[in-house]
Amino acid sequence: MITADMKSLLDMEAPLLFGSHKEKSDWWKKVGSSTAYQPLLDEIRVEAKSLLQRKEPELSFSLFKLFEENGSRAEYEKVYFEKRRRLTTFAIMVLLEPDNKAYREELENSIWSICNEYSWCLPAHLSNTSETSTAVDFPLNTSVTKTYSIDLFAAETAFSLAEIMKLTEDSLSPLICKRIYEEIYKRIFTSFMNSTFKWETETHNWAAVCAGSIGAAALHLINDNDELTRIIKRVLPAMEGYVSGFTQDGFCLEGYGYWQYGFGYYVYFADLLKKRTAGKLDLFASEKIHQIALFQQRCFLNNHLVVNFSDAVPTASVFLGLSHYLSKIYDDFDVPKNELRAKYTGDHCSRWAPGIRNILWFDEHAKETIWGRGTFFSMESGWYISRYQDLSGNYSFATKAGHNNEPHNHNDLGHFILQGNQEVFLKDLGSGLYTKDYFSEKRYTYVGNGSQGHSVPIINHQYQVEGETHYARYLQVDVGEDEDHLKLDFGKAYDVEPLKALTRSFVWVKKNLPKLIMEDHFLFTEQPISIIERLIVPSLLITEEEDEVMLEGKSRLRIFYDRRLLYLEVKRFHFVNHFGETEENAMLDFTVLNPSKDCKVELIFQFE
Repeated sequence: MITADMKSLLDMEAPLLFGSHKEKSDWWKKVGSSTAYQPLLDEIRVEAKSLLQRKEPELSFSLFKLFEENGSRAEYEKVYFEKRRRLTTFAIMVLLEPDNKAYREELENSIWSICNEYSWCLPAHLSNTSETSTAVDFPLNTSVTKTYSIDLFAAETAFSLAEIMKLTEDSLSPLICKRIYEEIYKRIFTSFMNSTFKWETETHNWAAVCAGSIGAAALHLINDNDELTRIIKRVLPAMEGYVSGFTQDGFCLEGYGYWQYGFGYYVYFADLLKKRTAGKLDLFASEKIHQIALFQQRCFLNNHLVVNFSDAVPTASVFLGLSHYLSKIYDDFDVPKNELRAKYTGDHCSRWAPGIRNILWFDEHAKETIWGRGTFFSMESGWYISRYQDLSGNYSFATKAGHNNEPHNHNDLGHFILQGNQEVFLKDLGSGLYTKDYFSEKRYTYVGNGSQGHSVPIINHQYQVEGETHYARYLQVDVGEDEDHLKLDFGKAYDVEPLKALTRSFVWVKKNLPKLIMEDHFLFTEQPISIIERLIVPSLLITEEEDEVMLEGKSRLRIFYDRRLLYLEVKRFHFVNHFGETEENAMLDFTVLNPSKDCKVELIFQFE
């Protein structure tokens, strides 16, 4: 990816967004009156009018210290992202209505306020940094350049301010433009070039978002070829590291939300770099990037429902701008239906980069594709996803192997999701509310993160154990027209000394009303103390009958089991999701009544 003659590849005069002021002005006038753009623009206009009625919030010290005092992130972040919502919204409104003085003043005030922030980072990302150190050295050494911390949101802020300035500088006060330059150079460019950051060698979304944002801001603001070359040469290795975190077939272990986030910033940067080098440096050219782009169309189950293994939420919307852009690069990239479009206010972080590109990259002539039936399997990631459709409706089944030290890891080996007609019957809780403890040694005490909150066995009262040495692997994967057969070995997921072997087999029958058959085979060196087969289900109507339990919501699922072998107990529990909302769910605990003295236990469940 890195070339020795980077400097010669950079065309410092190449336009990145618009070739001239007139081109920009004419484009925004056309968009503002275009019927195709109105649903999105109307959402932005409504939000802008609402924000005009509210005072610019401030990030107080009382909010800043909450994370350190009690581990809570929500209070500070609510205000932080409200400020970014104002920045993004008023910047777009200035582009749509450049003569509107109220929007211009609010944009300038938002920029001024953000430039005055103590740090552009979130407190959760500032532990043991210069910003949280109380040490003061006297006399102050003015010759030493202060190094600022750079996290996801500091880098994003730099990207946002740089691009907003380039798009609206004809409307902004020169002093505002000067402050943007000064703050980005001081907080981001100088710090980046004078220090190293842990995220530069990560293989997940941090690398793409931080490096991509810094690179994008540099492409917009830096006019010196030598200086820009130095920054881009630092950015590219981080982007390579990010890509290395994907399997060769493009599966994202962090889940769809982090694909949309991390890969989105990879694309935003790659697009600007491609333009700055007149196409000579194309980060989209490799087959691996092609496969990563296709992850979106593989991981949706039905409408907004997605496979949400790890720290992912169960429903998602798509960035149509990003999708339309990728469809022009890759012929087999499926353009999602407009109904899946992310609403403007749907991003609680109010990110500028995807927000503006949902307008800039929107293609009213893009041909939509209905994501139909299909099976997607990745041996390397351990993910299996299958969608089935017939006249009776839409159904899907997903399961995973892998190991218990993946990015945003949950201890979930052998876990599965089962969906029918918009009802997720066997569910993944997904990401919980992020707090200080959520990312500490207490992580797996949270029900959504530990195996206690997944549809996997509890053996001798013990759950699965975290770490890369605790893994699952496929012994069989046969994908057919009407049936798929899978078999996983996941005994290594547990540290249960008498457990000698544990396999889980699935038969996914894809015809008529589909059904799923699951068999678990346990082998011990001595008689087990206890085996509980746990299934995680939503808070539905649960009815017990002879050898059967019925789950009923908008549609129904029957679970057949052998009551002579198993005793069912239904346990309702609460889960605080990623957005701080409390959900009620249920655990179906099937306890083996008399574990076999010959040390073998075979259990069969059928889901219809």
